[in-house]
Amino acid sequence: MTFSLDTPSTQTLKSEARMLRETRAQSGESLSQSAALEQIARSHGYRDWNTASASLPNRTAVPFQVGRKVVGTYLDQPFTGTLIGVQMLGDMEHFTLTIQFDAPVNVTPDFMFANNRHRVVSTVNSNGVSSALRGNGNPQMVVKRA
Repeated sequence: MTFSLDTPSTQTLKSEARMLRETRAQSGESLSQSAALEQIARSHGYRDWNTASASLPNRTAVPFQVGRKVVGTYLDQPFTGTLIGVQMLGDMEHFTLTIQFDAPVNVTPDFMFANNRHRVVSTVNSNGVSSALRGNGNPQMVVKRA
């Protein structure tokens, strides 16, 4: 069986179930871990948790997945956004990411002129840091999961 870059792992689903339980607990609702796992498995299109667990890899080595929320800096400007494209490069250590920003990011240092970007494509390593540097020595992009 092959897996694409956006295939979740059982660890990802377990994390989602844990977050679901925490969210429900904050609203005063009790939810068992097994019920949360079942609900998350169904939300990913599986019949139940056992089916999802048997079908998915335990862990994925891919640090970025399409649809994930990310935070970071682009040209030293903070951003939040969503990964809308991920491509693993041939060296298996670098990724070309396409990020749709939640709010436009002004990429000019001068307040007199604004150049707002809504979407950007950047190549980063598996830690989310681009090898391309700005004139001040900072990486052009630093990205991590939100």
